[in-house]
Amino acid sequence: MQRILVTGAAGQIGSELTPALRERYGSTHVVASDLRTPAADSPLSGGPFELLDVRDRTRLQAVVVSHNIDAIYHMAAILSATGEANPQLAWDVNINGLVNVLEVARATGVRRVFCPSSIAVFGPETPRCPAPQLTVLHPSTVYGLTKVTGELLGDYYVQRYGLDVRGLRYPGIISSETPPGGGTTDYAVDIFYQALRTAQYTCFVRPDTVLPMMYMPDCIRATLALMDADASRLTRHCDYNVAGISFSAADLAAEIVRHIPGFACTYEPDFRQAIADSWPQSIDDAPARTDWDWRPSFDLASMTADMIRRLKPRLAA
Repeated sequence: MQRILVTGAAGQIGSELTPALRERYGSTHVVASDLRTPAADSPLSGGPFELLDVRDRTRLQAVVVSHNIDAIYHMAAILSATGEANPQLAWDVNINGLVNVLEVARATGVRRVFCPSSIAVFGPETPRCPAPQLTVLHPSTVYGLTKVTGELLGDYYVQRYGLDVRGLRYPGIISSETPPGGGTTDYAVDIFYQALRTAQYTCFVRPDTVLPMMYMPDCIRATLALMDADASRLTRHCDYNVAGISFSAADLAAEIVRHIPGFACTYEPDFRQAIADSWPQSIDDAPARTDWDWRPSFDLASMTADMIRRLKPRLAA
């Protein structure tokens, strides 16, 4: 039975990945970690938890050793919009934290590491529709810079040390369980909250802005599928393109109107528009489909219906 550590477990993906891992492997076999102790009613409260800053290698190694960890899901990161507000912090957390994870894994015999990447690795010179698996990576944000560096670091540890490091280039992730967390694609989450609360939303990107997105259940499923995949089938390590849904901000607003007829969305683009414009509109994920049989389950209509179904009673309460 695997013994797993999740860093950044209180984040958008970690807070749903951790319960999914505990359901699969048992609550006592999955250790959640983050900078703050979770509340008693948090989804992280159902198993072991450790206070951990991934920049502290000594503390990280102590946690790995004390729990006999053999797999790490490294989800701790500073996202794109937050990173632009504090580039030095983004580099410190995203790069130094990753190096610590890789070094501790190598030193302690951890069997496998998951380190997510992002569509932020792409830039204005990348083909936009779709972005190929192999293409120019020239990002315009510090977040993107850290993710390109992370992909290369992971590949280096595979080749140099034989450490099994795997990763996905996540598109924008849409979740019904956690609020926006400082990313450029956060409008696609916040719009649901405001639609249900006030029937109005001011979007920070243009209505014609098309970006690749993925609903959280597909995100969790893709993550587990890659980590489960037979290593002999994999042709990539840390940089698999993975696609879900591509839609414009106006497409999403129109889909919400089908469920909330009085909803009105206006548009006031801010600095995040330039970030969105540097990213592709769709993703070519043929290697993921070939190597580990990836297929998304949700389209725009089914994702929107499920988001509203989940959020409506919670926000009403």
